[in-house]
Amino acid sequence: MFNYIKIDENSRIPKYRQIVDAIIDNISNGNLKIDDKIPSINSFSEEFLLSRDTVEKAYQILKDRKVITSIRGKGYYITRTKLISKVNILFLINKLSAYKMRIYNSFINTIGGNSHTDLYIYHCDNSLFLNLLEKNSNAYDYYIIMPHFKTEDLKHVSYTEEAVKAICKIPREKLILMDNNKLQIDGEFVEIYQDFENDIYNALKEGLAKVSRYNKLILVYPENSVYPYPKRILHGFKKFCIEHDISFEVLDEIFDDIILKKGDLFITIEETDLVSLVNQIREKEFILGVEIGVISYNDTPLKELLGITVISTDFKAMGETASRMILNKEKGKIKNPFNFIDRNSI
Repeated sequence: MFNYIKIDENSRIPKYRQIVDAIIDNISNGNLKIDDKIPSINSFSEEFLLSRDTVEKAYQILKDRKVITSIRGKGYYITRTKLISKVNILFLINKLSAYKMRIYNSFINTIGGNSHTDLYIYHCDNSLFLNLLEKNSNAYDYYIIMPHFKTEDLKHVSYTEEAVKAICKIPREKLILMDNNKLQIDGEFVEIYQDFENDIYNALKEGLAKVSRYNKLILVYPENSVYPYPKRILHGFKKFCIEHDISFEVLDEIFDDIILKKGDLFITIEETDLVSLVNQIREKEFILGVEIGVISYNDTPLKELLGITVISTDFKAMGETASRMILNKEKGKIKNPFNFIDRNSI
């Protein structure tokens, strides 16, 4: 195999990257095939007078991409050829939810067959996030990241200093930040974001004619959720109510015996609160959408089926925009659409 490998001492391309590219090129042109054995790390480093760390780093990248595999006591073998020409993407989301999966599925459906995407979930945990990025360093062509983190007391933070440093190590041409744009990272890369404060403000303003018919607007904002929500949602809600002189209240959750009054309009964020609220409205024989109103944050097909009014970002559009920008090699910042969708619950 050494006859096919060229290492350019004068190139600005790091030597470990030259090794990766050379092996991939030789797979693409048929010089290397599945199950072919490749030289050991020691043999490779001796042949080209390279440090063992350089070769080991290259082999680790190829292993992360599942191009090669190591068999204890036998060596390294080619394990994949079909995906070499495809774009390899790491999709890193903060939590597993119906909303996040709609973005992911929309992205997968739009990006087409000429890509391979690995999905990882870091549960808003800073340490897990850092470990995933370190483990997959230099292993992908694109890194799609939804940055949302939580503190020890379950408060939402847009970023940590460690997370920003780790993200900054990703070449800008490979970086796609989604959903949250408060990291203030320099350079030209892709950002597809929500403006949480102004989104809820503008959506409620769009529905002002109906919202203003109610006596009181109540936001159910979970303070200590396992996956906390941006405080900017709360700020935008208060801004809307104050500017339009609407009486308001903020609750942490929908209690099992919550006091309901005619003229209340609730905005729920979590599904459990929405279900509990609708059940209690029915049990106490209020007329939903007439005597008591309900708006839910973030749309789902079930809410559409049940006729629940929502204020929501367009999850499908977010995934489609990310895939389009990869396919067209575009850069830039794009605010994702956020809508007031009027149904039968107000």
